[in-house]
Amino acid sequence: MSFTVAIVGRPNVGKSTLFNRLIEERKAIIDDVSGVTRDRIYGEGEWGGKKFNIIDTGGFVPRSQDVFEKNIRDQVMIAMEEASILFFVVDATCGITDLDDEFANILRRSPKKVFLVVNKCDNFERLMNANEFYSLGFENMFSLSAMTGSGTGEVLDALVELIPDEIVEKKDENIPKVCIIGQPNVGKSSLVNALLGEDRNIVTNIAGTTRDSIHTLYSKFDKKFWLIDTAGIRRKAKVHEDLEFYSVIRAVKAVDESDVAVVVFDATTELSQQDLTIFRMAVKKKRGIIICINKWDLVKKDDKTILKFEDELKRKLAPFNDIPLLFISALEKQRIFKLVDMIEEIYGNMNIKIPTAKLNEIMLKEIERYHPPAVSGKLVTIKYITQIPSRTPTFAFFANHPKYIGDSYKHFLENQLRKHFPLKGVPISIIFREK
Repeated sequence: MSFTVAIVGRPNVGKSTLFNRLIEERKAIIDDVSGVTRDRIYGEGEWGGKKFNIIDTGGFVPRSQDVFEKNIRDQVMIAMEEASILFFVVDATCGITDLDDEFANILRRSPKKVFLVVNKCDNFERLMNANEFYSLGFENMFSLSAMTGSGTGEVLDALVELIPDEIVEKKDENIPKVCIIGQPNVGKSSLVNALLGEDRNIVTNIAGTTRDSIHTLYSKFDKKFWLIDTAGIRRKAKVHEDLEFYSVIRAVKAVDESDVAVVVFDATTELSQQDLTIFRMAVKKKRGIIICINKWDLVKKDDKTILKFEDELKRKLAPFNDIPLLFISALEKQRIFKLVDMIEEIYGNMNIKIPTAKLNEIMLKEIERYHPPAVSGKLVTIKYITQIPSRTPTFAFFANHPKYIGDSYKHFLENQLRKHFPLKGVPISIIFREK
């Protein structure tokens, strides 16, 4: 299930402040200068036990010829098209402006549900002034202060009522769902076609040919899994859309539906920040990960090329670099079917259940060999480990002073778990509890 909120509105109404409030961290840059948010930012929120994706968009300025504002406008329109619901943010301190009116006219024509969010209602006077925004004609209006958090609970309560409960389908529940993600034109659809042995998806050398999410059942050589690709020709009206922005928003949705993410990089180009954004998003969402370096047939190679490439790639992917790397050519079908075996392996690692006795036998020996460092004269002792039921491997370490266990020791424990158990390609979670 993928439910996405797009935060939209004119410049400088507090969209990024609201975004930071909803994801509970300071990720978006906030400034009083309009137009600070030029690149779209993605996050994940949770309320009432339900999770949702959030897109922070730049300030929308209709008909502006400024190159940045035009780019922002295009991206806002994509976000509006892809989102499940729109948060239209306005400023209580300014009242209704011409830009608010014009943007409201656009939103009223959208089939998406709109929550009108009147921001900066920091006192009673502003709260009363917010009533004028009812004239914009939106059924759902909420007055709040993103800066202080006042009123955000009400809008979140209304939001989660719209998010369907997760439906667990009994049919094919043990069949892995595998998404193919990456930047435009890295060869995602070519890879799907090579796996299926048919031109299931349209392939061209034009970035962004792929558009709508397609689920295709792979069933060959006694292997079976769902392939999730974004396939289909884009409409002509979308030819000029921001493809890098679009690639990430589609990747978010595909990863939400998957168990294993195959992240495709282009061997002929340098690894970009956008590549890393897509990879880290899959890590954050705790999916099994395989990295495919496509177009390897086009790279000039010697006996050290792969080693150099692997070392550089792992350095950039740190700290999570216990990931299988596969050098392929989707066009030439090189090492394509090794990927099939790897998908099965990583899915198995995702669902591993380690007996508690074995976990304690091995890990307590490693802990005895290297104790947690003492903090403020307090000796930290870990007595017991168990695996907690979860979608991905999660381990609880019971200690006398869990709050004193730092990140460096946590990384040590993770490395030992990976050393002794088959957890390659799987982001794992470690939590500390008081014994």
